[in-house]
Amino acid sequence: MSARSLRMRFLLGGAATIFAALAISWLALAFLFERHIERRAVAELTRDAQQLVAGLTLDERDTPRTGTVPADSRFSQPASGLYWQLSTTQSSLRSGSLFDQPLPPPTTTTGDAWETRTARGPFNQRLLLLERTVRPEQDGTPVLVQVAQDRAAIRAARNEFARELARYLALLWLVLSIAAGLQVHLGLRPFRRVREELAALKESPSARLTADHPSEIKPLAASINALADAREADLDAASRRASDLAHGLKTPLAALSAESRRAREAGAGEAADGLDRAIAAARVAVEAELARSRVAKIRATARRGASAPARLAAESVIGVVERTDFGADRVFEVEIPDTLVVPMAPEDLAELLGALVENAARFARRRVRVSGREEGASPRDAGTTAHHTTRILAIEDDGPGLSTGRAEDVLARGGRLDETGPGHGLGLSIARELAEATGGSLTLHPSVLGGLCVTVQWSPAATEQAA
Repeated sequence: MSARSLRMRFLLGGAATIFAALAISWLALAFLFERHIERRAVAELTRDAQQLVAGLTLDERDTPRTGTVPADSRFSQPASGLYWQLSTTQSSLRSGSLFDQPLPPPTTTTGDAWETRTARGPFNQRLLLLERTVRPEQDGTPVLVQVAQDRAAIRAARNEFARELARYLALLWLVLSIAAGLQVHLGLRPFRRVREELAALKESPSARLTADHPSEIKPLAASINALADAREADLDAASRRASDLAHGLKTPLAALSAESRRAREAGAGEAADGLDRAIAAARVAVEAELARSRVAKIRATARRGASAPARLAAESVIGVVERTDFGADRVFEVEIPDTLVVPMAPEDLAELLGALVENAARFARRRVRVSGREEGASPRDAGTTAHHTTRILAIEDDGPGLSTGRAEDVLARGGRLDETGPGHGLGLSIARELAEATGGSLTLHPSVLGGLCVTVQWSPAATEQAA
C-alpha cells in the first residue's frame, strides 16, 4: 500500500494519534497513582504521629517521652524505611529504626498543622517527612514531631503499576488501531463504488455516477456527472460535425464521378482513370469517417444492455451481399444455432457482420462460412449459466488470406486502403472497433477453408452486462 494512499494515511494517522493519546494517559495515570499512594502514605504517617502525640510528655530535663508508639514492627528495625523522632532544643527521642541517625531538621519554622516535605535522610534514603510542632503543656517547651517513610516503596509501587498499565495500554492500542482500521475501511467503502462507477464512465460516455452516495460525496459525484455531460455533448457534437462533413462530401464526389465519365467519353481516358482513383480514395475516407461516427454512437450506448440473435442477423446480411457483384457467385454457409444471442443491438450486429462478410466475399474464391458457438457451459447447465458463457462468431473464406504480419498491420493502421493496399483493411478495422465498443475482441488467424478466419468473441462479463 503506497504512502500516498488515503487509506494508509488514515491508518497511520489513527494509529499514531491513538498511541500519543495512550502515552499521555500512561504518564498521567502513573503520576496520579503515585500521588494516590503518597496520600495514603501521608494518612498512615499521620495516624502514627497522632499515636506519638497522644502519649507525649516532657521530663524535668525537657526530654520528650511518649507512652504510646506505633505498632508497626518496621519502626524497630534499623534502616527499615519507616522512622519517627521527637525533638526539643535540648534532646530527642527516636525510633529504633533510626539507630543513631537523626531525621533532617525542618528548613522552615513548622506550624501547628501537619506539613509534608521530601528530604534526604539517613542511610542515604529519600524520605517523605510529616512533621509538626506541638506543646505537651500550655506555654511549655515545644516538641518537633517527625514521622518519615522511604519514598523508594512509593516509587516501586508506581513503577510496578506503570509496567502493568503499559502492557494493558499496548493491548488497548492494538485493539483501538484495529477498530480504527475497520472504521477507515467502512468510511472509504463509498469511494469503492465511486471507482467502479468511474470505470463504467470511462468505458461509456452515457454512464453516470448514481445519486445514492453519502452527503459528503454527492457534490463530487455531481461535479463528475456535470463533466461527463459536457464530455458527452462534445463527443456528440464532434461526431455530428464529422458525419455532416462526410455526408457533405458525397455530393461533390458524385459530381466528380460525372465529370470523370464525361472525360472518358471525350477520349481523356488516362485523366479519367486518375480522377477515378482520387474519387475512390476520397470515397473510402468518407465511408470510413461515417463508420467511425457510427462506432462513436455505439460506444455511447454500448452498456445499456442490448442484445441480438446472431443467426437472424447473419442471414439478413448474407441476403444483401448475395445481390452484389462480388457476392453473386459465392456460396454462403451459416452454422449458427438459433439460440445464440450476442451483446449487441441488432443494427450494430448487422453493421459488424456486414463489414466482415463483405470483406470475406470480396476475397473468397468460392466459399464463405459464418459460424457461431458458446463456450463455458454444458447443455444441461444452459438454463442457469446462459449469461456466464463466452459467445463467439467466426467469418471464414477460402481466399488467399493474410500473413500474420500483414493482418496485424491491417488492424494497426486503422483500415486505410491507401496505406494497406487491397485486402481486409477497412472492414476489419471498423469491425474491430464495433466489437470493442460492446466489450468484445476481434482476432485474425488462418481458416481451415484455406483463407482468413475472423473471430469475434464476447467474454462472460460482456454477455452478463447485456443480459
